[in-house]
Amino acid sequence: MAAVVVKDLAKKYKNVAALNGISFNVDPGEIFGLIGPNGAGKTTTLRIISTLLKPTSGTAIVSGLNVLEKPEEVRKIISYLPEEAGAYKNLSGREYIAFMAHFHTKNPQELKNLISSGVQLAGLGERIDSYIKEYSKGMKRRLLIARALMTSPKLAILDEPTSGLDINHAHYVRNIIQEYAKKGTTVLLSSHNMLEVEHICDRVALINRGEVIEMDAPKILMNKYNAKNLEDVFMEVTKNAR
Repeated sequence: MAAVVVKDLAKKYKNVAALNGISFNVDPGEIFGLIGPNGAGKTTTLRIISTLLKPTSGTAIVSGLNVLEKPEEVRKIISYLPEEAGAYKNLSGREYIAFMAHFHTKNPQELKNLISSGVQLAGLGERIDSYIKEYSKGMKRRLLIARALMTSPKLAILDEPTSGLDINHAHYVRNIIQEYAKKGTTVLLSSHNMLEVEHICDRVALINRGEVIEMDAPKILMNKYNAKNLEDVFMEVTKNAR
């Protein structure tokens, strides 16, 4: 069974079409990237799959569950991290992890294990006990990635997970994503950073103006278009549309 099946997904806001019939499948344990420029429809797609937004038409299935018909069941097996996600600034990192862990279990031992996992995932050392309001953007993002992955969800949906991060924090986040995919978590992420995504995604869907214009493994796409990177692939695919 596919981890995610998206078929003919469309979303319109009045006279503006955010999505124009997007279709793709994501395999279990795969890191699948939706890549394209800002406004291409990536976030809209992720929000629909996350049950936060209803499509105008089309379907999205997560582990056999229709997101429109069984949103509560879908939410039990996914984790969604928006690009602009925030955390409670007056809590310490450890307190935030503990607070979020309580939403997932009431069992004392499971709760202890979950908090321990989150703290370890964040990799903030002694700063885990500092107030979040004192964190840099990179530190906050590491904490939020830890929150998203500490439950080992079937599907982790990450919107621009490394956006605005420096090299060190971005490298850390990429490694954590790859580590959890190896453990069995399926990862669906979006990014406009094509040069970064080609190194961590098993397959990608190039999106432009609400449509999937190409899809495959990064190396296959680069060979197909005789391109040195995905950015060049995107420019080649879209040159006649500009």
